[in-house]
Amino acid sequence: MNELIFCPRCASALDSRDVAGRIRRACPDAACGFVHWDNPLPVVAGLVEYRGQILLARNAAWTEGMFALITGFLERDETPEDGIRREIKEETNLETDAISLLGVYEFMRKNELIIAYHAVCDGDIQLSEELAEFRLVAPHQVRPWRAGTGHAVAEWLRRRNLPVEYVESARMSIAG
Repeated sequence: MNELIFCPRCASALDSRDVAGRIRRACPDAACGFVHWDNPLPVVAGLVEYRGQILLARNAAWTEGMFALITGFLERDETPEDGIRREIKEETNLETDAISLLGVYEFMRKNELIIAYHAVCDGDIQLSEELAEFRLVAPHQVRPWRAGTGHAVAEWLRRRNLPVEYVESARMSIAG
């Protein structure tokens, strides 16, 4: 994780000190007063159901065989529902016909808070340059990982009385 070293306001070297009951990076210049709160970033995730199957995608920067849900950062002045609709459209060209909240999940490793939705989508799949490939998987074949968006997938499977079989890798896998 990248640690903030210099104050973005006055360029002084930041100190680590107790601020509001936690050790935080803060400017030593009392006149400046900058505190790096390092709060988690809100991320939206979509478990995309497309014509009865689940769409999993591989980011262009990932190694082959690694697939995940559609995700992205929430934009300023955007609701989480609007954010996941936008991300799905930007990354897959699909229209979201129905959307429902799966849950909110921590992803401490990346200091993110994931707001996950089940999105029923349709249209012609056209991947953005951000994605290298996609797979359409029968719901009973999806295997979540034990962190981040994997919790949302497990929740969706449980709600449908489907078995939850976790994988140990950092992304979703496909059974069979």
